Amino acid sequence: MENKPGPTARKPDWLKTSLPRGKQYLDVREIIAGKGLHTICTSGKCPNLAECWGRGTASFMILGNICTRACKFCAVQTGNPRGVTDPDEPERLAESIAKMHLKHCVITSVDRDDLPDLGAGFWATAIRQIRQRNPGVTVEALIPDFNGEATLIGKVTDAAPEIISHNLETVRRLTPEVRSRARYDISLKTIETVAGSGRAKPKSGIMVGLGETEEEVLQTMDDLIDAGCRILTIGQYLQPTRKHLAVKEYVSPGQFRKYAAAALEKGFAFVESAPLVRSSYRAERHVERTGVNDEGKRDF
Repeated sequence: MENKPGPTARKPDWLKTSLPRGKQYLDVREIIAGKGLHTICTSGKCPNLAECWGRGTASFMILGNICTRACKFCAVQTGNPRGVTDPDEPERLAESIAKMHLKHCVITSVDRDDLPDLGAGFWATAIRQIRQRNPGVTVEALIPDFNGEATLIGKVTDAAPEIISHNLETVRRLTPEVRSRARYDISLKTIETVAGSGRAKPKSGIMVGLGETEEEVLQTMDDLIDAGCRILTIGQYLQPTRKHLAVKEYVSPGQFRKYAAAALEKGFAFVESAPLVRSSYRAERHVERTGVNDEGKRDF
């Protein structure tokens, strides 16, 4: 692999992105601000914000913008929301999706370990209200681990989003260093529960450039396949602030292509693997290219 960063290393050319501009970008920004909503695009400092908002797409974040966990890769604010939720948020979200004329929407959330059901009921309400207001839209739910509790995960699967994603984020060895309170095997259990429901396509994502080896990435793919995951995203970790984990390596585009080929060979139905890929990047393609077959069964 190439371009290992030192303390003052500059990002390679393949990680450069465009500045926000254009009417679509401004329209999306206005709708989100006007409805008082949060997006992982802004809270997570996503490098693809300009491209996605410029295409009229956004990844919405429910249950507020304060996370009860403090992962060392994530820019989302951390703290204790003390059980506070906004009961009108699902309705405003559904209205915003209608205003944006979305065909596919991605919903994620902060972790809410302060809530008795960890936010699972709120998730189900949000998905159902999106469906009621936008009958033709497809939905991806990028969920927390819900501590791996099948009954809580079942509340989300029963709301029947087309895709349920839960990010493994990194390899087993680095999980304690990178993630807060999350456990590698609990995340695998969460994905396995989604797959076992038969209600949604299971999806996951990982970051590279945190010090993992190629062998560890390949083993992570095997672990996800064994858990029933069939959609995978792989992207470069980028340090959001100086307080977060430093980038250990800028992985080359060629290595990302190598990972994509390996994942497809292992049995994944669809793979997005490139430096700027994020879990929700061009997520509509994950529905389009892993649809249902002539017998009405999902192709995964």
